[in-house]
Amino acid sequence: MAIIYIVEDDRNIREIETIALKNSGYTVEAFELAKPFYRRLDERTPDLVLLDVMLPDEDGLDILKKLRNRGDTKKLPILMVTAKSTELDKVRGLDMGADDYLSKPFGVMELVSRVKALLRRTMADTEEKFYRLGDIFMDGERRMAYVKDAPIELTFKEYELLKYLISNQGIVLTREQIMGQVWGTYFEGETRTVDMHIKTLRQKLQEEGARIRTVRNVGYVIE
Repeated sequence: MAIIYIVEDDRNIREIETIALKNSGYTVEAFELAKPFYRRLDERTPDLVLLDVMLPDEDGLDILKKLRNRGDTKKLPILMVTAKSTELDKVRGLDMGADDYLSKPFGVMELVSRVKALLRRTMADTEEKFYRLGDIFMDGERRMAYVKDAPIELTFKEYELLKYLISNQGIVLTREQIMGQVWGTYFEGETRTVDMHIKTLRQKLQEEGARIRTVRNVGYVIE
């Protein structure tokens, strides 16, 4: 069964998360501070991390950034758990590499459901290494994207979004499908995040951005 690390300074929340996940069959280790979490991470890499944003010794987003820069945790599934719930906060965390976002207060069933969905999605990932469409080329080994052989700077989620579109080229994808695949959440009301990322992605792809077509009242398709 999957090993999950919890980084949460609130004792009550930490215990609730630990009990809920252990009762679901997972092996759980919980940490109040970032330092002991780092020490344990050097000893063993988990299958998923629940990471609180507001910690007393280090900001959760800084921890997220460090995890994404480490070779052994670059693709580690990370679920942010935080009291911050504005769309801007969510977009910032997701852009920095978080796989999903859970706002406090949350229900135990929702927590377990999101963890299961995230683990299922990442463990079943059999992605191709390279993608090409027109003058767009994606190198999955280096996580780099190019337009006419010139590299373009994409955020973590912009890269995942482009990969999802290209791997389903010609297929109309709803905003909900994109949210579920790229952000790991199917909850309504957050789909403006997709529109914001599509806009910036089109700009970065330059003239190739016109390949991403809006299907009114449905979603997007790349052709």
